[in-house]
Amino acid sequence: MDATFTAEQDEIRRTLRELLLKRCGPEEVRAAVRTADGWDPGLWEALAQQLGLPGLALPEQYGGVGCTTTELALAAEEMGRALAPSPLLATAVLSAPLVRALGSAGQRAALLPRIASGELTAALVVPGAALTTALGLTGGNRGDWAGGGRAGGVQARQADGGWRLYGQADQVLDGHSAELLVVAAHTGGFARSRTLFFLVRGGATRVRQTSLDETRSQSRIQLRDVEAELLGDGDGGGVDLGGVLAAVGDSAAAVLAAEAVGGADRVLERTVEYVKQREQFGRAIGSFQAVKHRLADLYVQVQGARSAAYYAAWATVEGTERVGGLALAQALEALRVCASEAIQLHGGIGFTWEHEAHLYFKRAAGDELLFGPVHRLRAYAAEEARLFGGGGEVAVR
Repeated sequence: MDATFTAEQDEIRRTLRELLLKRCGPEEVRAAVRTADGWDPGLWEALAQQLGLPGLALPEQYGGVGCTTTELALAAEEMGRALAPSPLLATAVLSAPLVRALGSAGQRAALLPRIASGELTAALVVPGAALTTALGLTGGNRGDWAGGGRAGGVQARQADGGWRLYGQADQVLDGHSAELLVVAAHTGGFARSRTLFFLVRGGATRVRQTSLDETRSQSRIQLRDVEAELLGDGDGGGVDLGGVLAAVGDSAAAVLAAEAVGGADRVLERTVEYVKQREQFGRAIGSFQAVKHRLADLYVQVQGARSAAYYAAWATVEGTERVGGLALAQALEALRVCASEAIQLHGGIGFTWEHEAHLYFKRAAGDELLFGPVHRLRAYAAEEARLFGGGGEVAVR
């Protein structure tokens, strides 16, 4: 593994950081999340048109930049530093890879160029809290996680030569504003039970939900006899859906890990700045040995998480192993600990709800709820690696 960055990768980071410093400070973040979309359309247009961020990891034949997960992870790290609210995760990290992997030639040609340009935003719809299971991060995704019928989730039925969807899904990232929904639905009844993916462009009822982390907008999607288009050719019978989802999940975990590292690094940076200024007993608290030790521990934790995130992104490109879940666990833990220490070290002002440290703490807690928790990410990784022998499940309480 070559740990040095190319000139192109350094340019991506530098350009994106400069743009976000100008347009995405804490006040701009708070203003954006209170809009109807939950993100700033002007900033998204700049990210798409000037930097090509939505198409960074898409092939040039579909209007993308032709880079890899590594470049997308580096961009996500900068987005995480600013906690920039945008449809990037839902569109480019979760939905676009599924369209590329499962879609027909016509669907890829019609949708991916629009996603790459930022014109089309998309959201991945899975039932309930099944997102982390569907992506193969905290458990095997070969089971009936999509639900359907009396089991809840979304049910798909053929009618009049097409497909109709029925059901509901909660906790859908950016589902209220996405123009395209990529919906996992159960079909085939009891005898031929299976999960397929469908494209929904209209007709769904969307309700934005209150979420712990305002910078990650979540929605409830209700589908009541909604017309849908099957994603892919035929009936999807020859596709290893579980394998496709696990590959997407591994790449998404690597990107999310890099994003969390960016947030942890930024909140640590701001805390170091603060302890150099705040005085107690006539001296800056940053000069106290106990404070230095705490900050040194945080620095080591952030650097370890960064190394894990970079390696996970590299591994997705090389195809050597899937370690995205482990990297995500380490990064989420680093972000949570750094944000917690920031609140403590900022003293009384750090405990006020308006302080920016709380934005990072809620991002860490919210991501654990969506993609973790940390102990389950690690337990499943240990189970898959047969770390404890026997291939049995690791007990998680």
